[in-house]
Amino acid sequence: MTTLRGTLPPGSPDYVYVPFEVPPGTAELRVSYTYDKPPVPPGTPGNALDIGLFDTRGTDLGGRGFRGWSGGARGEFFVRADAATPGYLPGPLTPGTWSLVLGPYTVAPQGLSYEVTVTLTEGAAGKTPEPVYPPDRARGRGRDWYRGDCHLHSWHSDGRRTPAEIADLARAAGLDFLNSSDHNTHASHAHWADAAGDDLLVLLGEEVTTRNGHVLALGTEPGTFVDWRYRARDGRWAHFAREIRRAGGLVVPAHPHADCVGCGWKFGFARADVVEVWNGPWTPDDELALAAWDAGLVASARGERAWLPAMGNSDAHRAPDVVGLPQTVVLADGLTREAIQEGLRAGRSYVAESRQVSLAFSVTAEDGERAGIGERLAARHDTPVTVRLEVSGAPRCSVRFVTDQGVLYTGEPLPVSGTGTVEWRTTPDRAAYVRAELRHETALGPVPGAMAAFTNPAFLGHAEAGGSGAAR
Repeated sequence: MTTLRGTLPPGSPDYVYVPFEVPPGTAELRVSYTYDKPPVPPGTPGNALDIGLFDTRGTDLGGRGFRGWSGGARGEFFVRADAATPGYLPGPLTPGTWSLVLGPYTVAPQGLSYEVTVTLTEGAAGKTPEPVYPPDRARGRGRDWYRGDCHLHSWHSDGRRTPAEIADLARAAGLDFLNSSDHNTHASHAHWADAAGDDLLVLLGEEVTTRNGHVLALGTEPGTFVDWRYRARDGRWAHFAREIRRAGGLVVPAHPHADCVGCGWKFGFARADVVEVWNGPWTPDDELALAAWDAGLVASARGERAWLPAMGNSDAHRAPDVVGLPQTVVLADGLTREAIQEGLRAGRSYVAESRQVSLAFSVTAEDGERAGIGERLAARHDTPVTVRLEVSGAPRCSVRFVTDQGVLYTGEPLPVSGTGTVEWRTTPDRAAYVRAELRHETALGPVPGAMAAFTNPAFLGHAEAGGSGAAR
């Protein structure tokens, strides 16, 4: 048993490495840690200390030696050749210098004193299991609308649900697919195979949790680890965004305007494939994310850059968090990883608060030419265009049509049946794009109610009129 002690002052590095030796013949490595939590003045963050583990391959950025991360979710963990605590990777306990990584998430003015105990047990090493991963396709319905939740946490990070429990809740929520996104670890990847099935596609990924924001690596190759140990000022983000794509994943900044420490997205959106605009129950930071995303649509309509599709996810960790609140509904050619990612990347999707809410959104020119969500209706600048939204499952919700000029149409509340059809007329001159929102009733007059659903935009007019980057 080895006890390691230290004190981290305010302003400590984001990550501090504590080396220790593992001798030959070690069968199990067990770590426990504690740290002080002194009182702090109101409004001042107290102490919070995360922890993870690297083996003899080192702590260099890129994670060759990565063996696990539990953040602040656990006070102890173990690693053996044949098993490990959730969040950690089983495998050989190679003799040599290992390192604990301590992450002082916040440090009180008095500093943060910690004590780590490393217990090594001798014995014969077990056999490391060969990982089995979920298939990259499930039984689909051909080209259709598929529902998914791509931001979920299991007990392999700071969640409290097993993969099997999450899969059961996903099925109950009417989901066709989900994405594993535990914080800063891919340890759960080999634990989803039994939870998947012909009816549920399980994509594998990670929530890359940096000190300057969180990003979903959505649908990467099994076993892909993405490092998180950098800030925007370090100039490393472009490299790791490329790594996510190289591993077959989508780059999705998560809850970009969340106000928790380190949660706000500081890396910009040039490297993003999709952005998570709606995260969990609708809150003011979602409203801010929606407004910022819409401002980006305006810029893309002017031809300044390609547009960035939006999605929504639950970020569910534990009860009472609701899996599938919200959920992204994507038009895809089938229930496969590649098809779902292609639909998300193209913006052929809308976000709904539950399986009960369904939308059909289209724009049609007077000559019958039609486009749907994420598509462009190539029409002359003065061509009359009919915008049509069909809704079900949204009692007493109001429809809003939003364009590059703002909200140009607000309808009366739908009937208590929650079903209705709304049409509105415009032209490409008046609207470079149109998207739909479905809002709950509010008692605050002009303040919009909580979101029930929203769509990605349909663009109006020839691409040349808005520039080559007007739509993907």
